[in-house]
Formats: sequence, C-alpha cells, structure tokens
Amino acid sequence: MLVSIEPKIERPDWLRAPAPVGDNYRELKSLVSRLNLHTVCESAACPNVGECWNQRTATFMILGNVCTRRCGFCAVQKGAPLEVDYDEPRRVAEAVASLGLKYAVITSVNRDDRKDGGAELFMLVTRAIRERIEGCKVEVLVPDFQGSHAAMDIVMSEAPDVLNHNTETVPRLYRMVRLGARYERSLDMLAYAKASRPDVPTKSGLMLGLGETLEEVVEVMRDLRSSNVDILTLGQYLRPSKKHLPIMRYVPVNEFADLRAEGYRMGFQHVEAGPLVRSSYHASDSLDAQVRS
Repeated sequence: MLVSIEPKIERPDWLRAPAPVGDNYRELKSLVSRLNLHTVCESAACPNVGECWNQRTATFMILGNVCTRRCGFCAVQKGAPLEVDYDEPRRVAEAVASLGLKYAVITSVNRDDRKDGGAELFMLVTRAIRERIEGCKVEVLVPDFQGSHAAMDIVMSEAPDVLNHNTETVPRLYRMVRLGARYERSLDMLAYAKASRPDVPTKSGLMLGLGETLEEVVEVMRDLRSSNVDILTLGQYLRPSKKHLPIMRYVPVNEFADLRAEGYRMGFQHVEAGPLVRSSYHASDSLDAQVRS
C-alpha cells in the first residue's frame, strides 16, 4: 500500500458525473463482453463512462487487462501480463463497426515484457479498423515503449490520425506517480513521433491535484510545446481506491479555465481542461480543431 499523508478535503458539489445507465450503456457493455474486449473506461474506473457510453463512444484497451507497471494513480490490474491475442484487432474492428463509430480511441496496458512494448498490436488494430470501417479516424494512446524509437516507428507506420502519449504529472512527482517512467523519455517519444510524421497531430495530458504547483504545470506545458505537441488535456485526479495516491487538492474550475487560455497562448491547437477531462474525453473535437486550423 502506498504511504502518504492525505489532506482532509471534501469533494466539491460541482465534481459529479452522470451515472452509468441507459440503453446505449447497456448495449455497449454487452458488446464488449461478447467480443471479450477491454475498455479503459471500465478498467481504469473513468468517471465519464456513463456519458461516453451513452454517446456510443469508448476507449478500447488492447494487449490484455494486466499492466506490467505499478503506477500510483491507476486502477488497472497489475501483475504478470497475458498472452498477446492476435485475433484482438479483428474483434476491436468488429466492435467499432457495430457501434458505427467515426472516431475510435485505442490504448493499452504497459507491456514491458515485450521488446516492442506492444507496438505491433497498435499497428494491427489501426489497420483492421480502417479496413473494416471506411473513413473511421483512429487515435492511439500509447505507452512510452521504454523509449524505443523502433517501436514508435511501428505505430507511426500506419499514420494514426492522432498520436497520444500522456505525461501525466510534473517531473518532481514522477517517482511517486509514474513508477518505471521517466519525464524526459516521454517528451522524447512525443518529439520523435512528431518528427517522424509531421502530418500526424500529437497529444498529451496531465492529471492535476497530486501535489503539483501551478508553476510546475505551466512549465510542463512549455516543455510539451517545445516537443511540438499539438493537443493538450488537463483533468482532475480522482483516487480509484484507498490503495492509490491520495488527492492533495481539488482544482477549481476557474484554474482549469486559466490553464486552458494559457495553453492557447502557448500555441496548442486544441486544449481540453476541466475537472472530468480525461485523455480521450471529446477526443474527436480535438481533431476537428486541427482540421479547422
């Protein structure tokens, strides 16, 4: 169990998400179960699962449901990874087709047991979706692949419509929040992806409320722009359980608004900032903004 001092703070009334109910929610839950798929919406206990699933959107999580890292914020199960399922790309594409999606988001657990970190499956899923659903856009939310440029080359060979990799927090908190990750490595992978395919928008996101300062957040935003990141997401960290890192602060809505404005001043093409924002929240809107710009 993580040892840290938890401040006594009450969850604000404005931090509420719709309950996960409704016909679309039930249909999507049944579809995911039937095709033996995982979604980060459920595995990571996303607060927006009710809203997004009722709008028939979901973020599919490939390469199993067990992560090789033990990040202090994440609800995904940790342990020995599962065997790679090479039928998974077909099933993900079937789910995307059944939902009638025009924009699909694909992420994964960390697979440090594999030389390519699972990059091959990202490539195969992207290809399968495009072969099955004409015109469907694909955003990939990738791990850091332990800094392997060769792995990133595999992902970028299919030219995803958006390449997303989250920095998650400020450098000072990395050893506590992102066990096994390095801040400089994440920046390098984002910069490398953009340099290898300048036509593919890059994206990154942070959680706030873990003990970072406003100045540290702004400095990370500057670093991301220096790495030519196009799209930024900023959201409130919500503790999945008592075994995870405590919430040190609830960030007021007006601070998110100020950071959003600062992001646009820095040159980000699109910024999503708010308490319930997650990396794939309103993801298609960010690509629309890129097209308009």
